Amino acid sequence: MARFVRATLPVFFLMLAVVAVTAPRPAAAVTVERVESPGGIVAWLVRDSMVPLVSIEFSFRGGAALDPAGKTGLAGMTTSLLDEGAGDMDSQAFQRKLSDLAVSIGFSAGMDTIRGSLKTLNRTRDEAVDLLALALTKPRFDEDAVERIRQQILAGLARQSTDPKKIAGRVWWKVVFPDHPYGLPSDGTTGTIAAIAADDMRRLVAERFARDQLIVGVVGDITPEELGPLLDRAFGGLPAKGKPFTLDEPDPQAAGQIFVVESDVPQSVVLFGHGGIKRKDPDWYAAYTMNYILGGGGFASRLYEEVREKRGLAYSVYSYMTPLSAAGIYSGGVSTANARVGESIEVIREEWARMRDKGVGEEELKDAKTYLTGSFPLRFTSTNNIARMLVGMQYNNLGIRHIEERNSFIEAVTLEDVRRVAKRLLKPEDLTIVVVGKPDGVKPTAEAPEIGG
Repeated sequence: MARFVRATLPVFFLMLAVVAVTAPRPAAAVTVERVESPGGIVAWLVRDSMVPLVSIEFSFRGGAALDPAGKTGLAGMTTSLLDEGAGDMDSQAFQRKLSDLAVSIGFSAGMDTIRGSLKTLNRTRDEAVDLLALALTKPRFDEDAVERIRQQILAGLARQSTDPKKIAGRVWWKVVFPDHPYGLPSDGTTGTIAAIAADDMRRLVAERFARDQLIVGVVGDITPEELGPLLDRAFGGLPAKGKPFTLDEPDPQAAGQIFVVESDVPQSVVLFGHGGIKRKDPDWYAAYTMNYILGGGGFASRLYEEVREKRGLAYSVYSYMTPLSAAGIYSGGVSTANARVGESIEVIREEWARMRDKGVGEEELKDAKTYLTGSFPLRFTSTNNIARMLVGMQYNNLGIRHIEERNSFIEAVTLEDVRRVAKRLLKPEDLTIVVVGKPDGVKPTAEAPEIGG
Protein backbone atom coordinates (compact mmCIF):
# COMPACT_ATOMS: atom_id res chain seq x y z
CA MET A 1 0.00 0.00 0.00
CA ALA A 2 1.23 3.52 -0.75
CA ARG A 3 2.36 5.50 2.27
CA PHE A 4 1.87 9.24 2.49
CA VAL A 5 2.36 12.21 4.80
CA ARG A 6 0.24 15.34 4.64
CA ALA A 7 1.14 18.98 5.06
CA THR A 8 -1.72 21.45 4.66
CA LEU A 9 -0.58 24.62 2.88
CA PRO A 10 -2.52 27.85 2.39
CA VAL A 11 -1.88 28.76 -1.25
CA PHE A 12 -3.10 31.83 -3.08
CA PHE A 13 -4.32 29.96 -6.11
CA LEU A 14 -4.37 26.37 -7.21
CA MET A 15 -7.31 25.54 -9.45
CA LEU A 16 -6.27 24.90 -12.96
CA ALA A 17 -6.47 23.30 -16.36
CA VAL A 18 -3.74 21.67 -18.39
CA VAL A 19 -3.92 23.85 -21.48
CA ALA A 20 -5.44 27.03 -20.09
CA VAL A 21 -4.07 29.71 -17.81
CA THR A 22 -6.64 30.95 -15.32
CA ALA A 23 -6.71 34.16 -13.30
CA PRO A 24 -5.56 33.72 -9.69
CA ARG A 25 -8.10 33.51 -6.90
CA PRO A 26 -7.88 34.28 -3.17
CA ALA A 27 -5.95 31.95 -0.90
CA ALA A 28 -7.30 28.46 -0.35
CA ALA A 29 -6.16 25.56 1.79
CA VAL A 30 -4.38 23.00 -0.35
CA THR A 31 -2.71 19.80 0.76
CA VAL A 32 0.74 18.74 -0.40
CA GLU A 33 1.22 15.06 0.31
CA ARG A 34 4.34 12.96 0.32
CA VAL A 35 3.50 9.69 -1.38
CA GLU A 36 5.73 6.62 -1.32
CA SER A 37 4.89 3.85 -3.76
CA PRO A 38 4.97 0.15 -2.85
CA GLY A 39 8.30 0.02 -4.69
CA GLY A 40 9.75 2.92 -2.70
CA ILE A 41 9.40 5.74 -5.25
CA VAL A 42 8.63 9.08 -3.60
CA ALA A 43 6.51 11.86 -5.10
CA TRP A 44 4.91 15.03 -3.79
CA LEU A 45 1.25 15.31 -4.70
CA VAL A 46 -1.32 18.10 -4.88
CA ARG A 47 -4.80 16.72 -5.43
CA ASP A 48 -7.28 18.59 -7.63
CA SER A 49 -10.59 16.99 -8.55
CA MET A 50 -12.01 19.91 -10.55
CA VAL A 51 -10.85 18.46 -13.87
CA PRO A 52 -10.11 14.80 -14.74
CA LEU A 53 -6.43 15.39 -15.47
CA VAL A 54 -3.06 14.31 -14.11
CA SER A 55 0.21 16.18 -14.62
CA ILE A 56 3.52 14.57 -13.71
CA GLU A 57 6.79 16.49 -13.67
CA PHE A 58 10.06 14.78 -12.85
CA SER A 59 13.80 15.25 -13.08
CA PHE A 60 16.99 13.25 -12.81
CA ARG A 61 19.97 14.84 -11.08
CA GLY A 62 22.79 15.40 -13.54
CA GLY A 63 22.31 17.18 -16.85
CA ALA A 64 24.49 18.59 -19.60
CA ALA A 65 27.32 19.26 -17.14
CA LEU A 66 27.97 15.50 -17.18
CA ASP A 67 28.29 15.27 -20.97
CA PRO A 68 31.59 13.57 -21.86
CA ALA A 69 34.46 15.52 -23.40
CA GLY A 70 34.02 16.04 -27.11
CA LYS A 71 30.30 15.24 -26.95
CA THR A 72 28.69 18.30 -25.40
CA GLY A 73 25.04 18.42 -26.33
CA LEU A 74 24.61 14.72 -25.60
CA ALA A 75 21.99 15.23 -22.88
CA GLY A 76 19.99 17.62 -25.04
CA MET A 77 20.12 15.39 -28.10
CA THR A 78 19.13 12.37 -26.03
CA THR A 79 16.08 14.08 -24.58
CA SER A 80 15.02 15.16 -28.07
CA LEU A 81 14.88 11.50 -29.10
CA LEU A 82 13.15 9.89 -26.12
CA ASP A 83 9.70 10.30 -27.68
CA GLU A 84 10.92 9.34 -31.17
CA GLY A 85 10.15 5.66 -30.75
CA ALA A 86 10.31 3.22 -27.84
CA GLY A 87 9.79 -0.48 -27.31
CA ASP A 88 8.33 -2.05 -30.46
CA MET A 89 7.00 1.31 -31.75
CA ASP A 90 9.00 3.44 -34.16
CA SER A 91 8.71 7.23 -34.12
CA GLN A 92 5.49 7.44 -36.12
CA ALA A 93 3.79 4.67 -34.16
CA PHE A 94 4.82 6.17 -30.82
CA GLN A 95 3.62 9.64 -31.78
CA ARG A 96 0.37 8.22 -33.14
CA LYS A 97 -0.25 6.43 -29.85
CA LEU A 98 0.33 9.63 -27.89
CA SER A 99 -2.08 11.48 -30.17
CA ASP A 100 -4.76 8.80 -29.96
CA LEU A 101 -4.66 8.94 -26.17
CA ALA A 102 -4.40 12.76 -26.03
CA VAL A 103 -1.21 12.37 -24.01
CA SER A 104 1.60 14.91 -23.94
CA ILE A 105 5.13 13.77 -23.05
CA GLY A 106 8.16 16.05 -23.12
CA PHE A 107 11.82 15.99 -22.12
CA SER A 108 14.59 18.57 -21.84
CA ALA A 109 18.09 18.93 -20.44
CA GLY A 110 19.57 21.68 -18.31
CA MET A 111 23.06 21.94 -16.89
CA ASP A 112 22.20 20.19 -13.62
CA THR A 113 19.14 18.08 -14.46
CA ILE A 114 17.33 16.15 -17.14
CA ARG A 115 13.62 16.94 -16.94
CA GLY A 116 10.47 15.26 -18.11
CA SER A 117 6.73 15.85 -18.06
CA LEU A 118 3.50 14.02 -18.76
CA LYS A 119 -0.05 15.35 -19.10
CA THR A 120 -2.93 12.95 -19.45
CA LEU A 121 -6.64 12.54 -18.99
CA ASN A 122 -7.46 10.49 -15.95
CA ARG A 123 -9.16 7.75 -17.94
CA THR A 124 -5.99 7.09 -19.98
CA ARG A 125 -3.42 7.57 -17.23
CA ASP A 126 -2.38 3.90 -17.06
CA GLU A 127 -1.68 3.75 -20.79
CA ALA A 128 0.02 7.15 -20.60
CA VAL A 129 2.50 6.12 -17.93
CA ASP A 130 3.17 2.90 -19.83
CA LEU A 131 4.33 5.04 -22.76
CA LEU A 132 6.43 7.15 -20.41
CA ALA A 133 8.02 4.03 -18.96
CA LEU A 134 8.88 2.81 -22.45
CA ALA A 135 10.46 6.15 -23.36
CA LEU A 136 12.63 6.06 -20.22
CA THR A 137 13.65 2.42 -20.29
CA LYS A 138 13.46 1.29 -23.93
CA PRO A 139 14.08 4.26 -26.24
CA ARG A 140 14.92 3.04 -29.74
CA PHE A 141 17.31 5.66 -31.13
CA ASP A 142 16.57 4.44 -34.65
CA GLU A 143 19.01 5.69 -37.27
CA ASP A 144 16.48 7.70 -39.26
CA ALA A 145 15.17 9.45 -36.14
CA VAL A 146 18.70 10.12 -34.85
CA GLU A 147 19.78 11.71 -38.12
CA ARG A 148 16.59 13.77 -38.41
CA ILE A 149 17.00 15.17 -34.90
CA ARG A 150 20.72 15.71 -35.49
CA GLN A 151 19.96 17.85 -38.54
CA GLN A 152 17.36 19.83 -36.58
CA ILE A 153 19.91 20.54 -33.85
CA LEU A 154 22.59 21.51 -36.39
CA ALA A 155 20.13 23.88 -38.08
CA GLY A 156 19.43 25.45 -34.71
CA LEU A 157 23.14 25.87 -34.02
CA ALA A 158 23.56 27.54 -37.41
CA ARG A 159 20.87 30.07 -36.48
CA GLN A 160 22.48 30.65 -33.09
CA SER A 161 25.84 31.36 -34.72
CA THR A 162 24.48 34.69 -35.98
CA ASP A 163 22.36 35.55 -32.93
CA PRO A 164 24.17 38.22 -30.86
CA LYS A 165 22.50 37.14 -27.61
CA LYS A 166 23.48 33.50 -28.10
CA ILE A 167 27.03 34.48 -29.03
CA ALA A 168 27.35 36.73 -25.99
CA GLY A 169 26.03 34.01 -23.70
CA ARG A 170 28.41 31.38 -24.99
CA VAL A 171 31.41 33.68 -24.70
CA TRP A 172 30.45 34.86 -21.20
CA TRP A 173 30.12 31.35 -19.77
CA LYS A 174 33.29 30.20 -21.50
CA VAL A 175 35.48 32.99 -20.09
CA VAL A 176 33.96 32.79 -16.60
CA PHE A 177 34.24 28.99 -16.37
CA PRO A 178 37.06 28.13 -18.81
CA ASP A 179 37.99 24.79 -17.22
CA HIS A 180 34.60 23.63 -15.99
CA PRO A 181 31.57 21.97 -17.62
CA TYR A 182 29.54 25.13 -16.96
CA GLY A 183 31.74 26.86 -19.51
CA LEU A 184 30.69 24.49 -22.29
CA PRO A 185 27.54 25.04 -24.38
CA SER A 186 24.82 22.70 -23.16
CA ASP A 187 23.40 22.39 -26.67
CA GLY A 188 26.78 21.43 -28.11
CA THR A 189 28.62 22.57 -31.23
CA THR A 190 28.48 21.37 -34.81
CA GLY A 191 31.50 19.19 -34.13
CA THR A 192 30.26 17.60 -30.93
CA ILE A 193 26.74 17.00 -32.24
CA ALA A 194 28.20 15.30 -35.31
CA ALA A 195 30.25 13.02 -33.02
CA ILE A 196 27.32 11.73 -30.95
CA ALA A 197 26.24 8.17 -31.73
CA ALA A 198 23.19 6.17 -30.69
CA ASP A 199 25.34 4.13 -28.32
CA ASP A 200 26.33 7.33 -26.49
CA MET A 201 22.67 8.05 -25.88
CA ARG A 202 21.95 4.51 -24.76
CA ARG A 203 24.84 4.78 -22.31
CA LEU A 204 23.46 8.05 -20.92
CA VAL A 205 20.03 6.50 -20.37
CA ALA A 206 21.57 3.49 -18.62
CA GLU A 207 23.80 5.60 -16.36
CA ARG A 208 21.60 8.55 -15.44
CA PHE A 209 17.96 7.44 -15.52
CA ALA A 210 17.78 5.76 -12.12
CA ARG A 211 15.46 5.80 -9.14
CA ASP A 212 18.03 7.22 -6.71
CA GLN A 213 18.43 10.30 -8.94
CA LEU A 214 14.68 10.77 -9.53
CA ILE A 215 12.47 13.58 -8.21
CA VAL A 216 8.71 13.57 -8.93
CA GLY A 217 5.87 16.07 -8.54
CA VAL A 218 2.24 15.25 -9.37
CA VAL A 219 -0.89 17.41 -9.60
CA GLY A 220 -4.35 16.23 -10.54
CA ASP A 221 -7.40 14.12 -9.92
CA ILE A 222 -5.70 11.21 -8.20
CA THR A 223 -5.45 9.93 -4.64
CA PRO A 224 -2.26 8.85 -2.86
CA GLU A 225 -3.50 5.26 -2.92
CA GLU A 226 -3.95 5.46 -6.70
CA LEU A 227 -0.69 7.32 -7.27
CA GLY A 228 1.55 4.79 -5.53
CA PRO A 229 1.05 1.96 -8.05
CA LEU A 230 1.11 4.48 -10.90
CA LEU A 231 4.58 5.65 -9.82
CA ASP A 232 5.84 2.07 -9.89
CA ARG A 233 4.25 1.61 -13.30
CA ALA A 234 6.00 4.71 -14.64
CA PHE A 235 9.39 4.50 -12.95
CA GLY A 236 9.67 1.05 -11.38
CA GLY A 237 11.55 -0.33 -14.38
CA LEU A 238 14.45 2.08 -13.88
CA PRO A 239 17.64 0.79 -12.25
CA ALA A 240 17.88 1.40 -8.51
CA LYS A 241 21.12 3.39 -8.68
CA GLY A 242 22.62 5.64 -11.32
CA LYS A 243 25.74 7.67 -11.92
CA PRO A 244 26.23 10.09 -8.99
CA PHE A 245 25.94 13.76 -9.87
CA THR A 246 29.07 15.42 -8.54
CA LEU A 247 30.79 18.56 -9.82
CA ASP A 248 33.76 20.50 -8.55
CA GLU A 249 32.83 23.98 -7.35
CA PRO A 250 34.55 26.43 -9.71
CA ASP A 251 35.80 29.92 -8.95
CA PRO A 252 34.52 32.39 -11.56
CA GLN A 253 37.34 33.73 -13.72
CA ALA A 254 37.90 36.86 -15.83
CA ALA A 255 36.80 39.24 -13.07
CA GLY A 256 36.69 42.81 -14.33
CA GLN A 257 37.55 41.83 -17.90
CA ILE A 258 35.84 43.20 -21.01
CA PHE A 259 35.49 41.04 -24.13
CA VAL A 260 34.27 42.34 -27.48
CA VAL A 261 33.03 40.16 -30.33
CA GLU A 262 32.83 42.22 -33.51
CA SER A 263 29.47 41.92 -35.27
CA ASP A 264 27.92 44.13 -37.91
CA VAL A 265 24.69 44.94 -36.07
CA PRO A 266 23.10 48.33 -35.28
CA GLN A 267 22.70 47.47 -31.60
CA SER A 268 25.25 45.84 -29.35
CA VAL A 269 24.27 43.09 -26.93
CA VAL A 270 25.95 43.35 -23.53
CA LEU A 271 26.08 40.63 -20.89
CA PHE A 272 27.60 41.36 -17.49
CA GLY A 273 27.98 39.45 -14.25
CA HIS A 274 30.08 37.92 -11.53
CA GLY A 275 29.79 35.26 -8.83
CA GLY A 276 26.56 35.00 -6.85
CA ILE A 277 25.04 32.61 -4.34
CA LYS A 278 23.42 29.18 -4.43
CA ARG A 279 19.77 28.52 -3.67
CA LYS A 280 20.56 27.01 -0.26
CA ASP A 281 22.41 30.14 0.92
CA PRO A 282 20.81 31.71 4.03
CA ASP A 283 20.93 35.09 2.28
CA TRP A 284 18.87 33.89 -0.68
CA TYR A 285 15.67 35.81 0.10
CA ALA A 286 17.49 39.01 0.96
CA ALA A 287 19.46 38.74 -2.29
CA TYR A 288 16.30 37.88 -4.23
CA THR A 289 14.58 40.99 -2.88
CA MET A 290 17.64 43.15 -3.53
CA ASN A 291 17.81 41.92 -7.12
CA TYR A 292 14.16 42.81 -7.70
CA ILE A 293 14.95 46.39 -6.73
CA LEU A 294 18.21 46.59 -8.67
CA GLY A 295 17.33 44.96 -11.97
CA GLY A 296 14.86 42.10 -11.63
CA GLY A 297 11.71 44.16 -11.30
CA GLY A 298 11.24 45.24 -14.89
CA PHE A 299 9.76 48.74 -15.08
CA ALA A 300 10.12 49.10 -11.30
CA SER A 301 13.87 48.44 -11.14
CA ARG A 302 16.67 50.93 -10.62
CA LEU A 303 18.50 49.80 -13.75
CA TYR A 304 15.39 50.38 -15.86
CA GLU A 305 14.87 53.80 -14.29
CA GLU A 306 18.46 54.94 -14.80
CA VAL A 307 19.29 53.30 -18.12
CA ARG A 308 15.93 53.47 -19.92
CA GLU A 309 13.77 56.15 -18.35
CA LYS A 310 16.29 58.86 -17.46
CA ARG A 311 18.78 58.41 -20.29
CA GLY A 312 16.96 56.50 -23.01
CA LEU A 313 19.93 54.22 -23.51
CA ALA A 314 18.01 50.98 -24.06
CA TYR A 315 14.52 49.52 -24.27
CA SER A 316 15.30 46.89 -21.66
CA VAL A 317 17.91 46.20 -19.03
CA TYR A 318 17.76 43.51 -16.41
CA SER A 319 19.58 41.45 -13.79
CA TYR A 320 18.94 37.99 -12.41
CA MET A 321 20.31 35.29 -10.15
CA THR A 322 21.32 31.88 -11.51
CA PRO A 323 21.69 29.26 -8.74
CA LEU A 324 23.43 26.20 -10.15
CA SER A 325 24.34 23.14 -8.11
CA ALA A 326 28.07 23.92 -8.06
CA ALA A 327 28.05 27.72 -8.43
CA GLY A 328 25.95 30.83 -8.10
CA ILE A 329 25.94 33.61 -10.68
CA TYR A 330 24.59 37.15 -10.51
CA SER A 331 24.33 38.66 -13.97
CA GLY A 332 22.32 40.78 -16.35
CA GLY A 333 22.08 42.20 -19.81
CA VAL A 334 21.28 45.21 -21.95
CA SER A 335 20.96 45.90 -25.68
CA THR A 336 21.79 49.40 -26.83
CA ALA A 337 22.92 51.43 -29.82
CA ASN A 338 26.59 50.96 -30.62
CA ALA A 339 27.28 54.62 -29.90
CA ARG A 340 25.94 54.33 -26.35
CA VAL A 341 27.43 51.06 -25.14
CA GLY A 342 30.18 52.70 -23.10
CA GLU A 343 27.72 55.00 -21.34
CA SER A 344 25.33 52.12 -20.62
CA ILE A 345 28.08 50.04 -19.01
CA GLU A 346 29.16 53.01 -16.91
CA VAL A 347 25.62 53.57 -15.60
CA ILE A 348 25.20 49.88 -14.78
CA ARG A 349 28.44 49.86 -12.81
CA GLU A 350 27.35 53.01 -10.98
CA GLU A 351 24.04 51.40 -9.98
CA TRP A 352 25.86 48.24 -8.87
CA ALA A 353 28.04 50.44 -6.65
CA ARG A 354 25.16 52.60 -5.37
CA MET A 355 23.25 49.53 -4.22
CA ARG A 356 26.39 48.13 -2.56
CA ASP A 357 27.27 51.39 -0.81
CA LYS A 358 23.84 52.80 0.13
CA GLY A 359 21.41 49.90 0.10
CA VAL A 360 17.71 50.62 -0.43
CA GLY A 361 15.06 52.89 1.03
CA GLU A 362 12.03 51.92 3.10
CA GLU A 363 9.54 52.57 0.29
CA GLU A 364 11.62 50.60 -2.20
CA LEU A 365 11.73 47.63 0.13
CA LYS A 366 8.02 47.87 0.93
CA ASP A 367 7.09 48.01 -2.76
CA ALA A 368 9.37 45.08 -3.56
CA LYS A 369 7.85 42.93 -0.84
CA THR A 370 4.33 43.82 -1.96
CA TYR A 371 5.07 42.75 -5.51
CA LEU A 372 7.06 39.62 -4.68
CA THR A 373 4.42 38.30 -2.29
CA GLY A 374 1.41 39.48 -4.28
CA SER A 375 2.61 38.02 -7.57
CA PHE A 376 3.35 34.61 -6.07
CA PRO A 377 -0.12 33.26 -7.05
CA LEU A 378 0.78 33.69 -10.73
CA ARG A 379 3.05 30.68 -10.39
CA PHE A 380 0.03 28.47 -9.72
CA THR A 381 -1.91 28.85 -12.95
CA SER A 382 -1.50 25.36 -14.43
CA THR A 383 -1.04 21.82 -13.23
CA ASN A 384 2.35 21.65 -14.87
CA ASN A 385 3.58 24.81 -13.16
CA ILE A 386 2.56 23.47 -9.78
CA ALA A 387 4.05 20.02 -10.38
CA ARG A 388 7.26 21.67 -11.57
CA MET A 389 7.38 23.69 -8.37
CA LEU A 390 6.98 20.51 -6.32
CA VAL A 391 10.02 19.08 -8.12
CA GLY A 392 12.02 22.24 -7.48
CA MET A 393 11.09 22.24 -3.81
CA GLN A 394 12.47 18.72 -3.45
CA TYR A 395 15.57 19.37 -5.55
CA ASN A 396 16.48 22.38 -3.42
CA ASN A 397 15.51 20.74 -0.11
CA LEU A 398 13.04 23.52 0.67
CA GLY A 399 10.65 21.36 2.68
CA ILE A 400 7.10 20.27 2.03
CA ARG A 401 5.71 23.44 3.65
CA HIS A 402 7.66 25.81 1.41
CA ILE A 403 4.60 27.17 -0.41
CA GLU A 404 3.11 28.16 2.93
CA GLU A 405 6.34 29.63 4.26
CA ARG A 406 7.80 31.34 1.20
CA ASN A 407 6.08 34.72 1.54
CA SER A 408 6.99 34.93 5.22
CA PHE A 409 10.65 34.67 4.22
CA ILE A 410 10.20 37.64 1.88
CA GLU A 411 8.32 39.61 4.54
CA ALA A 412 11.13 38.99 7.04
CA VAL A 413 13.75 40.72 4.87
CA THR A 414 14.90 43.97 6.50
CA LEU A 415 16.68 47.07 5.23
CA GLU A 416 19.79 45.89 7.03
CA ASP A 417 19.54 42.46 5.38
CA VAL A 418 19.49 44.05 1.93
CA ARG A 419 22.38 46.37 2.77
CA ARG A 420 24.45 43.54 4.19
CA VAL A 421 23.81 41.25 1.23
CA ALA A 422 24.49 44.04 -1.26
CA LYS A 423 27.89 44.64 0.34
CA ARG A 424 28.57 40.92 0.28
CA LEU A 425 27.51 40.22 -3.31
CA LEU A 426 27.88 43.31 -5.47
CA LYS A 427 31.33 43.91 -6.90
CA PRO A 428 31.11 46.37 -9.81
CA GLU A 429 34.85 46.18 -10.34
CA ASP A 430 34.56 42.40 -10.85
CA LEU A 431 31.85 42.45 -13.50
CA THR A 432 32.85 40.31 -16.47
CA ILE A 433 31.45 42.08 -19.53
CA VAL A 434 30.90 40.62 -23.00
CA VAL A 435 29.81 42.87 -25.86
CA VAL A 436 28.69 41.61 -29.26
CA GLY A 437 28.48 44.38 -31.85
CA LYS A 438 30.52 47.43 -32.83
CA PRO A 439 30.53 49.33 -29.56
CA ASP A 440 31.79 52.88 -29.19
CA GLY A 441 33.65 53.86 -26.05
CA VAL A 442 34.53 50.31 -25.07
CA LYS A 443 38.01 48.86 -25.22
CA PRO A 444 38.43 45.13 -24.70
CA THR A 445 40.86 44.13 -21.97
CA ALA A 446 41.19 40.56 -23.26
CA GLU A 447 40.60 38.70 -26.49
CA ALA A 448 37.30 36.87 -26.81
CA PRO A 449 37.73 33.10 -27.25
CA GLU A 450 36.49 31.09 -30.20
CA ILE A 451 33.23 29.37 -29.35
CA GLY A 452 32.68 27.08 -32.31
CA GLY A 453 29.52 26.66 -34.33
